[in-house]
Amino acid sequence: MKKIIIKGGNKLRGTVNISGFKNAALPIMVATILTKDKCIIENLPMIRDVDCLKEILIKIGAKVKLIEKGAMEIDTTNIEKCKLTDDINRKMRASYYLLGAGLGRFKESEVLYPGGCDIGVRPIDQHIKGFEALGATVEIDHGIIKCKADKLRGNRIYLDVVSVGATINIMMAATLAEGITIIENAAREPHIVDVANFINACGGKIIGAGTDIIKIVGVERLKGCNYSVIPDQIEAGSYMIMGVATEGDIIVNNVIPKHLEPVTAKLREMGVEVTEYGESIRVTVNKKLRSVDIKTLPYPGFPTDMQQLMSALLSKTKGTSVVTETIFDGRFKFVDELKRMGANILVDGRIAVIKGVENLMGTRVEAKDLRGGAALIVAALSANGVTEINKAYHIERGYEDIIDKLLNLGADIKEG
Repeated sequence: MKKIIIKGGNKLRGTVNISGFKNAALPIMVATILTKDKCIIENLPMIRDVDCLKEILIKIGAKVKLIEKGAMEIDTTNIEKCKLTDDINRKMRASYYLLGAGLGRFKESEVLYPGGCDIGVRPIDQHIKGFEALGATVEIDHGIIKCKADKLRGNRIYLDVVSVGATINIMMAATLAEGITIIENAAREPHIVDVANFINACGGKIIGAGTDIIKIVGVERLKGCNYSVIPDQIEAGSYMIMGVATEGDIIVNNVIPKHLEPVTAKLREMGVEVTEYGESIRVTVNKKLRSVDIKTLPYPGFPTDMQQLMSALLSKTKGTSVVTETIFDGRFKFVDELKRMGANILVDGRIAVIKGVENLMGTRVEAKDLRGGAALIVAALSANGVTEINKAYHIERGYEDIIDKLLNLGADIKEG
């Protein structure tokens, strides 16, 4: 998509089905490299990042085919090395998982420094620390990360900062290492658990995923399996916030409510009525919403991926809110676009002070990144007039069929 055009003012009503979790699907697709076998991955979101990673896997020698919508067969038997140094890596951050998977299977990997959304500094020092602790040597030469080891041996690794990417990369490398690896201060996000569950389904031995101490008992080999990706709590939270922004009444289906607790807690604090029904959540707005303060933190804290959407919602909420971003230093680049719509937001470093306004006005804006683009949709749905969101391809990276889903909820939206 080049752009999305939205006429605001329609209250969203109805039911929306949530797709598989992008942040789990991508590392699971890469982890199939460890199996040297055939895997079927189900509940994959049909999004740009999944298509890009499919292309990457084919480029390094995998056989990949779509069985049906959301189900992909990945055969990594004939991959001979994990080396990818062309510009396709710059399209997505998740390409760095090739480092851990390649190191685990081939004892070497070589990947061009990854790209993805421009949301600030995203170092890979903790990945490198983990690889080196397992016995690998790592060098960066002209933007290419090169990892190599004669043998990988389990070790105790303490992450200086909580890192989802490093936790997953180290888990993958350690799965086929000799002995036991213990990751301390590990990330606890639901997709960490999902990747560990996939590896275990293939014959791995990972214990403690979802806690801050993960134990990996090295095994000699993995086998292929069939596996279904967990629902995307970021997509679910996005539609919940969109429904709230329009003072609507929507049900999000195919969710794990526990994964959404940080978001539902804040919505309830604002005055939103949130009802849980096993695998679905209903949000309704029956009164004027209150302002709240937000501080992003590693799971189970408030997720950084939801901060921009929540900030867009707070821009129309009565009162003053303070939003503190502790994870990425570039998450407020979208604020200038919200200001073009009439938002009253003052940013100082990693803190944004948001004074709610009565109305936002539709205008021409530009998506700076994936979640910032989704935040502009939140604003546009509730604004007066027509909003044109350019560079909408960012949004396609993380949201499957977003226009159709919003149309079914009653939005006035189209692709430009």
